[in-house]
Amino acid sequence: MKDLFYLNPAITFLNFGSFGACPKPIFEDYQKWQLELEYEPVQFVAVNGLQYLKQSREALANYIHCDANDVVYTSNPSYAMSIVAKSFDLKRGDEILTNNLEYGAMDYSWNYYCEKASAVYKRQPITLPLTTKEKFIEEFFSGLTANTKAIFISQITSTTALIFPVKEICEIAKSKGLFTIVDGAHVPGHIDLNLQELKADVYTGACHKWMLTPKGCSFLYVKKEHQHLFDPLVISWGFKNPLPSESKFIDYHQMQGTRDFSAFLTVPKAIEFLNQHNWKEKSKACHELVIKNAQRFYDLLGSYALSPLTNEFVGQMLSIPIKTTEPMKLQRLLFEKYNVEIPVMPHADQVYLRYSINVFNTQHDLDVLYNAVEDILKTSDLIKR
Repeated sequence: MKDLFYLNPAITFLNFGSFGACPKPIFEDYQKWQLELEYEPVQFVAVNGLQYLKQSREALANYIHCDANDVVYTSNPSYAMSIVAKSFDLKRGDEILTNNLEYGAMDYSWNYYCEKASAVYKRQPITLPLTTKEKFIEEFFSGLTANTKAIFISQITSTTALIFPVKEICEIAKSKGLFTIVDGAHVPGHIDLNLQELKADVYTGACHKWMLTPKGCSFLYVKKEHQHLFDPLVISWGFKNPLPSESKFIDYHQMQGTRDFSAFLTVPKAIEFLNQHNWKEKSKACHELVIKNAQRFYDLLGSYALSPLTNEFVGQMLSIPIKTTEPMKLQRLLFEKYNVEIPVMPHADQVYLRYSINVFNTQHDLDVLYNAVEDILKTSDLIKR
């Protein structure tokens, strides 16, 4: 399926997890919306676009199993989570329970607003490698105290590329009367997402990663009973809309002044593309390629698995602990000398080499990476064993 993507054929692209890549049919749909915007900007932004956005939200809601009026588009998950963290009612001494494997930008956001409120963002240590879901859940909730007000957790982590048992975490948290906030940036189009079953109070996901839309297309889901708690980051015409829709939540967060929301409108086309190409089977094949190559990289690097290599913990990404003191220099070397696009990511005192596999990747791509790492081990001191 390489011909369906615009990706540079000279580059071995193993970093789908960062920003994804948009297939040509979806990108053409994106350009169609942009052309309509330029053809009649006022009608697009102020009239027709509102109906287009509604249709797109309905398609997304059907895909992730929620009410269309409970989900609003945002440019990225960090923006969505800032809405939540800024408005969340924190008092002095309150605690947000999370873990020490979360995405850095989300940590920064929660830390910022917790510090302003003299609250605590509690990063509960998680032992790696993971062994069982039960052990993870036990460790996570060992950070629970009488001051815990909410839990915040990723469904799939960024640097460690691990799938967490979020459904079970949310069920336990709700039984304890806690508010549940989930970062699902890597989830839509990657693993199944059913918000009715998950029962998170708040969930954010990216469509521009594994769902294949153009960049700048993500969403924020909030349960109806909590929507009044969260102010928009930008107060605009939706605040006291003279022609309100059936949802104040949508009016407040969707009407953000002049912006090009064409990327949001490609979601129906993206879902059509995924269905047309039997994406669940494609995703399964990608997962199998991820697992098939794991051990050879562990052996090459003298490294180890961060979890059992099952679909319970691993999807279409794999992170390998790697010994280097110069991760940025190593990443640039892999790209500039070997034409391999792959992240080398520090997290606390560890560094991870993470490969992502999607439909255009083949065994040859992972062989290119293997040979590059092998050559660096022989010719440089950037990687230690």
